[in-house]
Amino acid sequence: MKHVIVGAGPVGSGTAQLLVAAGHEVTVVTRSGNGPEHPGIERVRADAADAPGLARLAAGAAAIYNCANPPYHRWAAEWPPIAASLLAAAESSGAVLVTTSNLYGYGEVSAPMTESTPLTAKGMKGWVRNEMWRDALAAHVAGRARVCEARASDYFGPGLTATSHMADRVIPNLLAGKPVRLVLGTPDVLHSWTYIDDVARTLVVLGTDGRAWGRVWHVPTNPPLTQRQMVGALAAAAGVDVPRVRALPPFALRSVGIVSPTVRQLQEVRHQFERPFVVDSTACSATFGLDATPMDEALRATIGWWRRTPTPDRVLV
Repeated sequence: MKHVIVGAGPVGSGTAQLLVAAGHEVTVVTRSGNGPEHPGIERVRADAADAPGLARLAAGAAAIYNCANPPYHRWAAEWPPIAASLLAAAESSGAVLVTTSNLYGYGEVSAPMTESTPLTAKGMKGWVRNEMWRDALAAHVAGRARVCEARASDYFGPGLTATSHMADRVIPNLLAGKPVRLVLGTPDVLHSWTYIDDVARTLVVLGTDGRAWGRVWHVPTNPPLTQRQMVGALAAAAGVDVPRVRALPPFALRSVGIVSPTVRQLQEVRHQFERPFVVDSTACSATFGLDATPMDEALRATIGWWRRTPTPDRVLV
């Protein structure tokens, strides 16, 4: 079967590799034409917001995977046309649309999040994500398309650098024996961390199992850890001393945000690191038999990737 993946970051590339290993025909669509190198993977240069062009690429596909990730500060402008194009391609081709998403749409929560937690986000990023899902679900209910969505908490794992809170702001310093400075919130509130490989495994299941369609699923995720505990667990996996952990004061984050649009956008999700932010993924595990990769295994793989990746310019002092 033909599967079309939009985006070639760690999620899109991982999904492509799993699908081709299972014997599927895979097309990866990016603006640059990049993607994993494999004889069974076709890499195509195209703009996902070009609805007619994406529809042509999706013709005959069994599933379309939305693994795109516009720059943080351009979500409001870039997500709507991309999402509309993907949904139109799913409608015209009959392919199921599997969207990779996050937990922003729930807004500020006071209990573990399930798939039925109300979508009450007031910020731009949560609102954009919620509108994408409402449009897709409306098309599904109307019988125009088949859709589903995978929501995950903050990623960690191999291949992630600046897109993860537990990546280049933490691991290079940890391996170099330097203190770790956290960007958001306080170090000692519980937070869910989703392993990147588990996101790709979940997408493959959702795109090939009809039980998944028409609803949201939380990616299998291990029990929560505080940021301090997560840094300690990474240090244990690396066999190094646990570094001193410091939080970046709010005024410092605002100051950096003046010159960095990406950092400026982090203010909207600061609440996720100031109070418990915990995801319940039991529905996905119970339905599909998917469990989160054991945390120790995931942490070792993460540290191994960083040790194989040159990082002298990523150490943050």
